[in-house]
Amino acid sequence: MTDFLSTHWLDIVTTILGLIYLVLEYRASIALWVVGIVMPAMDIYLYWSHGLYGDAGMAVYYTLAAIYGYAVWKFGAKWKAMIKRKGSDKKEGASAVSSDKIEAASAVSSSSEELPVTFFPRRLILRTLGFFFLAWAATYYVLVAYTNSTVPLLDAFTNALSFVGLWALARKYVEQWLFWIAVDVVCCYLYVVKGIPFKAGLYGLYVVIAVMGYWKWKGLAKKAKPM
Repeated sequence: MTDFLSTHWLDIVTTILGLIYLVLEYRASIALWVVGIVMPAMDIYLYWSHGLYGDAGMAVYYTLAAIYGYAVWKFGAKWKAMIKRKGSDKKEGASAVSSDKIEAASAVSSSSEELPVTFFPRRLILRTLGFFFLAWAATYYVLVAYTNSTVPLLDAFTNALSFVGLWALARKYVEQWLFWIAVDVVCCYLYVVKGIPFKAGLYGLYVVIAVMGYWKWKGLAKKAKPM
């Protein structure tokens, strides 16, 4: 038992943090980003020690991106309101009409500073696909040329799609859950192959919760959408 824990303790701890992260993400809680900083920092060593170099590099990105995600969720709507307010000042000057608009924008900003859940804009689909395939190819090349990875194609795939998924999560797009379903299925397989059983189980659970999360966020987006 002691030997088992000494071998898998990091796998167990990060799995527990992953479960906490999942619950917070499902609830669309901003606290998910706090866990999102700690967990990937620990995952860097876990993945590297098991030959998942792409995932180790991705964990570094997760840590940095979590800081960005927290800032966008916390202050995104407020920043947008400030930009609109400045634009209104330039166009309307000091007129009474402009003052009314500024006051209205201030009221909206103060009542809800967090970014709302929305649907993925169609205008971003082609650009997002282009970035995904470029990132996949570039990551694959790095893994093949500079590491001894035995699973470069799938490791690169999960990395590239995770970039897209985390960005979409930071923007609170409903469809971010669809990206994560694909990532989680592939990761579950990889972790079984690489001998990280707790992580494999966690990612299997992620698939189920991601489906539930998609429908929950879809409902939130519909409620937040102006009539």
